[in-house]
Amino acid sequence: MTLIYESSKTLDRGARIGKMITPHGSVNTPTFMPVGTAGSVKAVGPRDLSEAGVEMILANTYHLHLRPGEEIVARMGGLHGFMGWNRPILTDSGGFQVFSLSSLRTVDDDGVTFNSHVDGARLHLTPESAVAIQEKLGADIIMPLDQCPPLPSSPGDLAEAVRRTTHWAERSLAARRRDDQSMFGIIQGGVDLDLRREHLDDMISLGFEGYALGGLSVGEPLEEMYGVLAGLVGRMPGDRPRYLMGVGSPDAVIEAVREGIDMFDSVYPTRMARHGTVMTSSGPLTIRNAVQADRTGPLDPRCDCPTCRNFHRAYVRHLIKSREVFGYHLATIHNLRFMADLMCDLRSAIAGDYLEDFRREFWANYYGEEPPR
Repeated sequence: MTLIYESSKTLDRGARIGKMITPHGSVNTPTFMPVGTAGSVKAVGPRDLSEAGVEMILANTYHLHLRPGEEIVARMGGLHGFMGWNRPILTDSGGFQVFSLSSLRTVDDDGVTFNSHVDGARLHLTPESAVAIQEKLGADIIMPLDQCPPLPSSPGDLAEAVRRTTHWAERSLAARRRDDQSMFGIIQGGVDLDLRREHLDDMISLGFEGYALGGLSVGEPLEEMYGVLAGLVGRMPGDRPRYLMGVGSPDAVIEAVREGIDMFDSVYPTRMARHGTVMTSSGPLTIRNAVQADRTGPLDPRCDCPTCRNFHRAYVRHLIKSREVFGYHLATIHNLRFMADLMCDLRSAIAGDYLEDFRREFWANYYGEEPPR
């Protein structure tokens, strides 16, 4: 096993702290991975990520396969050398992007045939080719090709997606050639808890180094996602990392950590920054608003990120209103630091047995309301 997971404390409800040890360093969990779709987290560089407290990032197999191509990345020393980031990296399989970005696609048990969103070229992705691409990209953790069913899906379509995802998982494991990468199995099933449990059992039997929940946060009410987490996460192997794919809003992260999830990824904080919203200890702040035009002081007085240490709100607002790239850079650094601090606070709350108090206080300060029951 190239990845070691060590859990140091677990609370009664399931929330836990731990550490993942990978070929490119250790990662404290729970952790949040910013998304570097094309090999770069938008508007920031590797040193910015490190200074913000980021320990691990996600890159996208689909986009990197199309541009610049995995062969070029491999010649540059893999993603770590290509990006200048010598910390852990996870790559997804590209399956979600195929299903979400390509309207012209056909799916069968062999794989997915689709049109590139870049130049319209007809391409074919199989479990074997998804693994081969990711092996050339060289991430620490790779994901097998899976079928993410849309919302809503009929019970028959959900069951078929689960069956095919299991079939593809078996082929993905057989296709592995590198022994310095770990692979996580992906659990599908929509919000059908019984189907999710059946699929989890099947995937556990295959023996992955970690397990991910896919096909959530795709439009279903948060309460339904929380119900799936409450009924499923506790059944996931305790000695392997648990990854909730595509989730990054503070409310969902806190509720998922409470159930025992270790890893998250999302474009949420970076996208909010580019749209002119920053995350603060007293809630989201729309920095684009006119009221901020002459405001002195940091984006958040409780934050010590480089943006808050060096620049006034009025300046950040001016840059973003002027569409200056530096403004997006400053807002992104701040939001990434907010997420890193949130994960650190959650780890401290678990270690100190005050997670429920932290949860209530965070919800009151950030959302101005009580957390869900």
